[in-house]
Amino acid sequence: MIPLTDSNPTTKVPIACYTIIAINLLVFFNQLFTGTDVNVYRYGIIPYEITHFTEISQNPAFQTPFANILTLFTSMFIHGGFLHIASNMLFLWIFGDNVEELMGSWRFILFYLLAGIVAAFTQIIIAPSSTIPMVGASGAIAGILGAYFLKFPRAKVKVLIIFFFFIQVVSVPAVIVLGIWFLMQIISGVTSLGALDMGGTAWFAHIGGFVAGLIFVNKFQKRRVEIWY
Repeated sequence: MIPLTDSNPTTKVPIACYTIIAINLLVFFNQLFTGTDVNVYRYGIIPYEITHFTEISQNPAFQTPFANILTLFTSMFIHGGFLHIASNMLFLWIFGDNVEELMGSWRFILFYLLAGIVAAFTQIIIAPSSTIPMVGASGAIAGILGAYFLKFPRAKVKVLIIFFFFIQVVSVPAVIVLGIWFLMQIISGVTSLGALDMGGTAWFAHIGGFVAGLIFVNKFQKRRVEIWY
């Protein structure tokens, strides 16, 4: 299922959400000119470097120009390719506006960053000696999905279903769409345990971010909102 849009209107322009999307796009376009590999290694999270307090690359061009711990923040704005950033920004575009309105712009930004940090540490705990860089906004966005799942479970989400020659757009409750998404992360994470050093998707970062969203959304919510559909 590929989400396309939701039927959960907002009353204010989601300035923070749009700003985060704009920053990610600007950084990505900069990567196209400066080199994706260089940016991934310089600004992405390398678990080994975080857990061992050291640089693994002897090439200055690939070394982080500041304390490695700060890559917990910079990595959220680096992406590995067009499909990577496109899918992340699509999810943020669909689900971020309602969560921002629930929290307010400044609280939303703090929530987003916190979810991203929790997501990163979840993956680091699972693979503390990995030398493969972790990049992307998906951990932070997973936090938004967790918040949306808890606060807007009955909101309808239009999804594109592709199954061989069957292609259909249907409206599905958010609790089902995001519940299936989270279940897929768990299944993929468990099946990847034997190959964590081979790269690929950081499934446990998604799991950690989603759980962080569930846990922290009530702390960041500026007021209690009841949604009825």
